[in-house]
Amino acid sequence: MIPVAFHGILWFLVSFLPFLFVQRWIHREIQTIFLLLTRNESISLGLFSLLFFPGVLLHEVSHFLTAKLLGVRTGHFSVVPQMTTDGRMRLGYVETEKADLVREALIGAAPLLTGGAAMVYLGTHNLGVLALSEVVTQQAWGGLAPALKEMSQQPDFWIWFYLAFTISSTMIPSESDRKAWIPMAGLVIVVCAIAFLAGAGGWMADYLFPLMQGALGALTAVFGISLFVHLILAIPIWLIRVGINRATGLEIV
Repeated sequence: MIPVAFHGILWFLVSFLPFLFVQRWIHREIQTIFLLLTRNESISLGLFSLLFFPGVLLHEVSHFLTAKLLGVRTGHFSVVPQMTTDGRMRLGYVETEKADLVREALIGAAPLLTGGAAMVYLGTHNLGVLALSEVVTQQAWGGLAPALKEMSQQPDFWIWFYLAFTISSTMIPSESDRKAWIPMAGLVIVVCAIAFLAGAGGWMADYLFPLMQGALGALTAVFGISLFVHLILAIPIWLIRVGINRATGLEIV
């Protein structure tokens, strides 16, 4: 069971860490492109938020509806971009009242759950990534080009691709969303340790560990699809930014 668990964790990290790096890099490149084109920070911020509006809307609505379902009162709701006092960009927010640890953790995780579900649906039903995943799994690289061509011929492919890009780019919970996760994880570890010492190790191995393994596999699929979507755009976005740099003679430091 332990080797299988490590195998699942490894595949999760292989999908998640590169996705996180590429996602942040693409965000910086897009912001740079808009700033070079407009030479106005407010306008570039507005264009950036407009580009990612579908994902931001899903992110904040997920927080809002989860809070309502869990009986937590909400305050202001916004999808208007703002610069925070520490220089970070906030594309939207939902104010919620203080709640217990479990409900705060669930509200914070809501965008990842809804965004992940949307990515799996879009990837399997609208983008046709199953054929591509078979090529990668079987290492049948000769079928890569036909699989990519088949994907691009899906009905309304680029509309669904755009939605997949914006949703996957904005589904990661923010730092404030994750504030309850560490104490919640600590609580789960303590409860599991007590259960194990009390003799429930067999039950956990039979029922709890497979459930955790399934959740880890689902996250791996979500971030794998998200990484694929971002990698397709990485080189074109970089080429556009380099071209604008050379055409204008300007650099953003």
